[in-house]
Order: sequence, then C-alpha cells, then structure tokens
Amino acid sequence: MLKAILILAVVMLTIYCVVEVALASRYSTRLLPRWLWAFAVITLPVVGPLSWLLFGRPVTPRNKRVIAPDDDEDFLRRIR
Repeated sequence: MLKAILILAVVMLTIYCVVEVALASRYSTRLLPRWLWAFAVITLPVVGPLSWLLFGRPVTPRNKRVIAPDDDEDFLRRIR
C-alpha cells in the first residue's frame, strides 16, 4: 500500500510540474529552455520535477503588494 501511495505521489508531482512547465512563459524559465525542462520532468521521475521546482520555475517578485486606489498616485492623476 505504501508503494502505491509513493508511486501515486510521484505521478501527481510529475503531472503538476508538466502542466506548470507548459504554462510558464518561454522567456521566464531559469537555467534551461522550456522544452528541455519538460523533457527532464517527464524522463527523470523524481529528480526532474524537484529540479524544476527548485531551479527552473520563474521567479516571482516578493514585494508585490496591492496599493489602495487612494494611495496610488497614477490612479488619482487619471481621475482628476
């Protein structure tokens, strides 16, 4: 039973990473081209998806916060 759960977890992780690679922007992936990441994720069962998650995913800015409309100078300029 444990073996089946581990296999299912690896398959689910691989599917998640394949979808994420497919949806990633062509120019935002790190280290390798997108097609090579997809190949690595599919052919290397555990190493490929973990490598994608650690080294290949696009970097998202950390200081991305929502500015309230009354604090946004561009918004205030447009409504005047």
